[in-house]
Amino acid sequence: MSNDTVLSNARIVLEDQILHGSVLIRDGLIADIGLQTSPAPRGADLEGDYLMPGVVEVHTDHLEYHFTPRPGVFWDPLPAVLAHDAQMAAAGATTVLDAVRIGSESESEDTTAAAAHRLADAVTQAVDAGLLRADHAIHLRCEVSTADCVDAFNEFADDPHVRLASLMDHAPGERQFADVEQFKKYYGGKHQMSPEDLDRYISERIDQSQRYSDLNRKTIAALAIERGITLAAHDDATEEHVDESLGLGVHISEFPTTIAAAESATRRGLQVVMGAPNIARGGSQSGNVAAADLLERGLLHILSSDYVPASPLQAVFQLAGEGSLDLVAGSKLISGNPARAVGFDDRGEIAIGKRADLVRVRSYSSPTHRRPGGVDVPVVRGVYRAGTRVT
Repeated sequence: MSNDTVLSNARIVLEDQILHGSVLIRDGLIADIGLQTSPAPRGADLEGDYLMPGVVEVHTDHLEYHFTPRPGVFWDPLPAVLAHDAQMAAAGATTVLDAVRIGSESESEDTTAAAAHRLADAVTQAVDAGLLRADHAIHLRCEVSTADCVDAFNEFADDPHVRLASLMDHAPGERQFADVEQFKKYYGGKHQMSPEDLDRYISERIDQSQRYSDLNRKTIAALAIERGITLAAHDDATEEHVDESLGLGVHISEFPTTIAAAESATRRGLQVVMGAPNIARGGSQSGNVAAADLLERGLLHILSSDYVPASPLQAVFQLAGEGSLDLVAGSKLISGNPARAVGFDDRGEIAIGKRADLVRVRSYSSPTHRRPGGVDVPVVRGVYRAGTRVT
């Protein structure tokens, strides 16, 4: 016997419109979408709230914050994963690719390698035991400018939970930190380094990048494609970077740092990802191109939470409140487009036959000192994964 649930009296955010009606869930899938607004015998009255596809999160570093809540403090990895999952689900995420960084700077090889393994193992353990609210997979963030990056990739690459790998080089003078002064400002504050230590650190990072980056980038790209892992470029800054990424088999352009790189990526068919905090804050923390500028030019396809779990929905409602886009277009940025980019074709939209990964959202108009007219704040009131309410 099927297990039917009806979510009624909802403003349903579909692929092409917002429909006031109901969604029938059967055996974890969306079985019907109709105009019914009155409560069904088995289901819930959503009281006119929005019903949106669950957020599909392709790049979140937030698990690492739960694992290392303070410098030098390491939390037990499984409770860290559980706390991270709870926070992501409460922010409306039903699919989460947990970013795990691989590639160690010379002085931290043992610590970085151990952290990556412990986090990935904890995610796998929690997934296999059915402990999580959202559907989790692993995103390998590959710091190609490090000596051990390829070895680390080979240790993870056959894990079936790995769905995405990104190629990064955070060395000063490269990509995200083409301006070395921005690197000094960011890392000097983050690691509380003295000017002398920071200069020495910069010199070491530049040397590592020159020695390892090119070969490691090519090697990991080939290994990822061989294993069917979706490949992303990270912080492309020039058209030449985009050309290189395409030659390596990249499908996603994460956080391009310039309009020129985003234009080239879009023209060549890559999906451009930017951080939702960039939208919410009104700019990049690194001084690079603003996500809003890319959106205005039609060069932005996916928003990720990056380091703030609640930011995708917040950014979409903020943009809708400003009139920059409607919730139909916004939903594509945080659900439909990211789902398709990483091969999750069974979710990311509210449509018959798709997984019932859904989030109930109420919009609250909040006054703010930054915007005199206030801002629309999304309040998550319920989350369903494959038809089962998880929060």
